[in-house]
Amino acid sequence: MLIANIILFVIACSVLVKSSGLLVKSLSKIAHHLAINEFAIGFIIMAVSTSLPELFVGITSAIEKNPSLLLGTVIGSNILDLTLIIGIVTLLSRGVKIKSKIIKKDILYMMGFILLPLLLMLDKKVSRLDGLILIVAFVAYIWQLTRQERKFKKLEDHVNKKEAAFYMLLTLIGIIILLVSANFVVKFATLLSIDLMLPPIFIGLFVVSLGTSLPELIFETKSVISKHEELAIGDLIGSVVTNSTLVLGLTALIFPVSADIFLFFTSSIFMVLIAFIFMTFAESDKGISWKEGVSLILLYIFFVVIESYIRMLIG
Repeated sequence: MLIANIILFVIACSVLVKSSGLLVKSLSKIAHHLAINEFAIGFIIMAVSTSLPELFVGITSAIEKNPSLLLGTVIGSNILDLTLIIGIVTLLSRGVKIKSKIIKKDILYMMGFILLPLLLMLDKKVSRLDGLILIVAFVAYIWQLTRQERKFKKLEDHVNKKEAAFYMLLTLIGIIILLVSANFVVKFATLLSIDLMLPPIFIGLFVVSLGTSLPELIFETKSVISKHEELAIGDLIGSVVTNSTLVLGLTALIFPVSADIFLFFTSSIFMVLIAFIFMTFAESDKGISWKEGVSLILLYIFFVVIESYIRMLIG
């Protein structure tokens, strides 16, 4: 059964990622039709849409009353975004330069949003009230972004009404497929945690998060190759904030989130440390060099080794 569950889980993740890619493309085209600028697409539309796999996994896991799977997925996805994904992107582009002072300021905001769920988890769970606080924090973040949107250039790629209507239909189809595939991801991830005798938060940290983070890797890679580094960094910051606030908040509203508290705090401390290192690299005048990209990738490998060792010690 273990092999069968692994195969079915991989298939479900593949469908989840493919449907997410369809949705990302459709939303991007709609944004072009509405003449929304590069900043809004990178920070708001793309960041939220590339976080849709985590969102749908969270909603499904809450409905199935297994929210600890989502908690692991959120932490794992944030760590992946700030290490492996941006590390690969930096290597491919031979360095990522961050010229905008606005983006550098938003990296500081990101640190605050990463810390917020940790503070709310001090009583060992994220309650429905905590979930509401996280959603309010997300809305405040979006409001702050819209105030600085006009400082970025508008996109010039035109999409006519007929094409926009077609992409709206694709958006609807993408959401339906996402819902169905997320249900199967949660189902088979839960079965894997039983087969491997591991807590769901551990499966979320290292298995589900890898699958749900692929849209960010694809989008950010394409952005830096086409010389749109601000889109890539915007997507990264927005994805981390969305995961930490909207995704976790909506899940907690449906069903309060709790998990193995020791695994949660060890992985969370590592997430905060990694976010601080990323911020240090990004704040420098030279941006993130390819050498720093390598060190971020190595940090992820170190995280996997340490968390696996901790898991062995506790049991």
